[in-house]
Amino acid sequence: MSLSADEASARRAGAVLTIDLGAIAANWRGLRDAGRAAGRPVDCAAVLKADAYGTGAALVGPRLAAEGCRQFFVAHIDEGLALRRALPDHPIYVLNGLLPGTEPDFVEHGLTPVLNHLGQLNAWRAAAQRYERALDAVVHLDTGMHRLGFGTEDAQVLTNERGRLRGLRLALIMSHLVASEEPANPINGEQLSRFRSFVRAMPGAPTSLANSSGIFLGPDYHFDLLRPGAALYGINPLPGRANPMLSVLTLRARILQTRRIDAFQTVGYGGAWRSARSSRIATIALGYADGYFRNLINRTYVHIAGFNVPVVGRISMDLVTIDVTDVPESDCQVGATVEILGPHLTPDALADHARTNAYEVMTALGRRYHRAYIESASYDGPDDAPTDPVGEAA
Repeated sequence: MSLSADEASARRAGAVLTIDLGAIAANWRGLRDAGRAAGRPVDCAAVLKADAYGTGAALVGPRLAAEGCRQFFVAHIDEGLALRRALPDHPIYVLNGLLPGTEPDFVEHGLTPVLNHLGQLNAWRAAAQRYERALDAVVHLDTGMHRLGFGTEDAQVLTNERGRLRGLRLALIMSHLVASEEPANPINGEQLSRFRSFVRAMPGAPTSLANSSGIFLGPDYHFDLLRPGAALYGINPLPGRANPMLSVLTLRARILQTRRIDAFQTVGYGGAWRSARSSRIATIALGYADGYFRNLINRTYVHIAGFNVPVVGRISMDLVTIDVTDVPESDCQVGATVEILGPHLTPDALADHARTNAYEVMTALGRRYHRAYIESASYDGPDDAPTDPVGEAA
């Protein structure tokens, strides 16, 4: 019997990345409900930049839309164009804003630029005049990130001269929190105050401040629209506390070969690891070309058959070596799979080993993996959904 194309791809794959669309949808539902805990009519968008944090925006977007998500954010215009093919009718906002000459692309595909300074606003307004129609726009206020957004002077010009928005429909006013994962950090309250002041001067448009961690700062930060990104994909929005989100992905790689080595033998390039005893070494089909960071040398593990197994030697482009001496040989046969990410080692935990963050772990997920999409059981949302502000920061 012939295999389907998907089955054949899975059979050939050195590693399989399983993505749980049901868990992503459940995480979105839980975050939406957390935003509504205070009884206000708060909406919840979804941030799908970087290909939905490496999970596949073309599938994640429609799944979230089916769950009830109505608004989506991406970083680049090409991300917006790709997502538009999957979501023909939903608002899609492009966070990096309007690059010179891209106005026709935004208009033709119904994308909305997040305007980050007066120059972008002027260009978008000129486009509205050329096309002789009102165009949707988002105004991004910089309240302390000092990255993108209307700075103090541009913001003052806009509040003093509301006519600069003539010809545009202000779909949203937004800002981005600097340290929302740190509830006690005073900059949260400072940003909230600056944002409120601007909103008071620009009445009538929906407002958005809370990212994933910002949702857990309490209802003062929720405004009209929540903008979760990382938490949708299982990244912990509450560092140092139990993760309230469902795990979204599992990455498993196949064993290609095992070998026995004597004590005091080296493994891999540069002889960077030396065996202290007679050992069995397995080589798995994974490497830094697949987003498995080279700096994980000798300081992380994988999971196989109930054992946390150390990664030994340098990470190669296509291969990783692991010490399976303590694992029964029957569980280390060629073709057996090893858990790289999953319940025994989350993206947050691997990020700690790699001295980075789970965002980088997720967005580095390689293109060579076979990707399998599943639907999980239902989920009721975070156990500690915020109902009250968290100290002064809220």
